[in-house]
Amino acid sequence: MNMPRIVFMGTPDFALPALDTLYQGHYPICAVVTQPDRPAGRGQRDLAPPVKILAEKLGLTVLQPQKVKEAPFLKTLRALRPDMIVVAAFGQILPGAILDLPKLGWLNIHPSLLPKYRGAAPLNWSIIRGETVTGVTIMLMDEGMDSGDILMQEETPLGPAETAGELHDRLARLGASLLTQTI
Repeated sequence: MNMPRIVFMGTPDFALPALDTLYQGHYPICAVVTQPDRPAGRGQRDLAPPVKILAEKLGLTVLQPQKVKEAPFLKTLRALRPDMIVVAAFGQILPGAILDLPKLGWLNIHPSLLPKYRGAAPLNWSIIRGETVTGVTIMLMDEGMDSGDILMQEETPLGPAETAGELHDRLARLGASLLTQTI
């Protein structure tokens, strides 16, 4: 079987295990899309997002559009001709007009067992609400908020003293593993 040409879209640390897993698995990653560098810290110097740092270390092409709905970026994305686009905590709303671009669709790694905890901060809500089980969902993206078809899910226990940071790291690794199973 030929591996699909992938555009990877992600920004924070949560996306790193997925990008690294795809790279280590020799998936053809034709570009990595991440948020632009932003001022941070006392000096307000521009800092690169974690995904950009890893992608450059791996020698991958990095794109940093201000807005993904702008024509120049959409033209670039179409020219890449990806078979699939993988999204892991990218940080921008994606325009519906491009959701049908890749023939295999857009896969999203979501850190909850959808349909529970759609939207922002799902792993935090799992902890706040006292859940004993949480997990990761790989879903096809559509125009709604975390409303696309669920392709795969994996549950994991949530420890009574587990912090959001610990859960974040565990779900990021679990999501990366589930992503390759889904592909």
